[in-house]
Amino acid sequence: MALTTLAAWLMISAFSVSTIHELYRASVKAGVSPYDSMHRLLARTLPFYMVATAVVLAVGFGVTGAEWAGLVLAIAMVLVSVFYYNPTIMTVRQPGMVDWAEDVAFTGLFFASSVLLTAHLADITLFA
Repeated sequence: MALTTLAAWLMISAFSVSTIHELYRASVKAGVSPYDSMHRLLARTLPFYMVATAVVLAVGFGVTGAEWAGLVLAIAMVLVSVFYYNPTIMTVRQPGMVDWAEDVAFTGLFFASSVLLTAHLADITLFA
């Protein structure tokens, strides 16, 4: 499997886990914080995820130059998770184990994707 394909699968997995988590927060945990509402999910999160998924699909299907966009997206998602989501959103959400597990999975999957895309762009392979 190509590194770009594997990176795309990891990013799709991250967005899938996050979408399920955000649906959980918007329904089961609605109102716990200003970030936990169906309106916010539908107006802000899902539109962004749809655009990001287009980038991820381009990476997975090998569109020329898409690996650079995928790398920028992956690094941006890690940085946003560490420097914005955790200190701003997680602190007011009263997070439980499910929230922390989703956060670690999301950040880790995007970090792994950035490593794979960097390896691809540097012509490094994982096998001989």
